Amino acid sequence: MKKILSIIGFVTLSLILAACGGSSEGESGDGAKEITIGYFPNINHVAGMVAEEKELYAETLPDGTKVNFQYFPDGSSFMTAIETGEIEGGLVGPGPAMNHFTSGAKINIVAAGSTGGTVIMARKGSDIETPEDLKGKTFISPHVGCTHDVQFETMMKEEFGITSKRIGGSMKHVTGKPATYERLFVTGNVDAATVPEPWASVIEAKGSGKVLVDTPDVAYGETLPAAVFVTSQDLVKNNPDMVQSIVDAHKKATEFIKDNPEESKKIAIGKIKDITDQKLSESVIDNAWKRIDFTYKLDGKTLQEFADSSYELEFLKEKPDLEGLVDSSFIE
Repeated sequence: MKKILSIIGFVTLSLILAACGGSSEGESGDGAKEITIGYFPNINHVAGMVAEEKELYAETLPDGTKVNFQYFPDGSSFMTAIETGEIEGGLVGPGPAMNHFTSGAKINIVAAGSTGGTVIMARKGSDIETPEDLKGKTFISPHVGCTHDVQFETMMKEEFGITSKRIGGSMKHVTGKPATYERLFVTGNVDAATVPEPWASVIEAKGSGKVLVDTPDVAYGETLPAAVFVTSQDLVKNNPDMVQSIVDAHKKATEFIKDNPEESKKIAIGKIKDITDQKLSESVIDNAWKRIDFTYKLDGKTLQEFADSSYELEFLKEKPDLEGLVDSSFIE
């Protein structure tokens, strides 16, 4: 059964590949081209799950191309895989993509994946009734400066004047895999979480926490591409036909989700079980689905505004200029 790679194991493998000049775009044992696509076990990434389950890449890539899939726990490990050439492309939050781009990574966002799906949850028994009660509390996000972290901290700073200890405030910030948040709520290790779906709905269903701020009221909650499709600038420049084929499969997956929501939900339940060992109920998936819109269309203006927020929160050292990050030519 496929599992999420541990960061340690992933980094070790990446270093070995880099030392050997390895890349997943190459010849497989039978001489056919081979590529690898990455995504996370989150509802925002259902297009990746559908594309894998329905073998949509086989419909758009040249005959004989072998397509592998790799699953990631956070955006940092995903972006490292893009930069080292271990994967050709895939879905990631816009936060890691923008942060790495402004740090010099040669990448392009070539499509969106979805919008919405970030929820702020408060642990049962934490005495948190309003966002103002988060002062001095401990919150968790998948990674420092990730999409969900920036959404949460932007809202807290702009609306309530509360910040994390990282920038001189009172909230303690820890990180971890979203699939573990419900257990962390039960053990009392964290007080609140900025959660991607379906893990917010899991917490709701099990009663270990409650919705403190729902998707529409989180910063950039319904306008920000919650997942974007990223590839390398090198691939865009040197093999645009492959990029077009990859994006075409992603578009097919997105359209399938819109036309076949119930089948797509079943696919999501199965893939999340395979990847995380957690089987989610249909009711959990139904609840999570309501908070998300699946789209491959890009909104560059919102991305720039989000990047500015990341800078204001000191996740970025310099004021970001995203000129050159988005290449929408493959979805036009």
